[in-house]
Amino acid sequence: MSNDPSRNEPTENSDPVCEGGDDAAGLPEWMRQSFSGPRLEEYVRAARGSASLATRLYWWNIEVSQAFYLPLKCLEVAVRNALHDRLLDRYQRADWWQVAPLTPNSLRLVADAAAECGRRGRRQPSPDDVVARLSFGFWVALVSSFYTRALWVPALHKAFPGYSGRRDDLHRSLNTMRLLRNRIGHHEPIHHRDLAADHATLYRLLGFLRPELATGVRLRDGVPAVLARRPGPPGAERPGKLCT
Repeated sequence: MSNDPSRNEPTENSDPVCEGGDDAAGLPEWMRQSFSGPRLEEYVRAARGSASLATRLYWWNIEVSQAFYLPLKCLEVAVRNALHDRLLDRYQRADWWQVAPLTPNSLRLVADAAAECGRRGRRQPSPDDVVARLSFGFWVALVSSFYTRALWVPALHKAFPGYSGRRDDLHRSLNTMRLLRNRIGHHEPIHHRDLAADHATLYRLLGFLRPELATGVRLRDGVPAVLARRPGPPGAERPGKLCT
């Protein structure tokens, strides 16, 4: 037996664990300093205490978030334009929000969008300027129960020619995509979600708008390849608490 004490010391590539709870202490110091321990602890828990797996999962979360950005952005823009076109037809004016029966919250969002255009140097923003500044949440809300009789029945159902189901089911799917988009936009973890199901929902919605839209976006979509590279499974890693 060798008496060389260095044989018992952890190497640079070792993944030390010890029994107990989960924290980010075993991750590289530069990651803890740059991205904050509390934010990284979620990845350590998901990796069951493995520092190496938590590190790979963190970077994979960024990669899959980037991949989702393209199809989600296409969905957002397509929904916005489809709803805007139907409301323009309904009220025969590009600034339809001036006469449509919007809720106070929706009107506030319109005012905020117009004010943002002003801060960007456009003293008299055009309707197109305002439409472009309205959030995805604004458009998703137009499909909610608040607007069933006022907007959905007379106009907005026509924005989804490939859909024949219930309005509330469509709204639920759109809102799921809004929440996913927001998590990605705020650099939050999405690795814990059923991302394959999210991906399928996204393409169903694109198809409801226009089948060829879904086909065109899919040709440029990198999500499936990234999903196939997900680190893990956690069960193959050593569980426990990371040690300093």
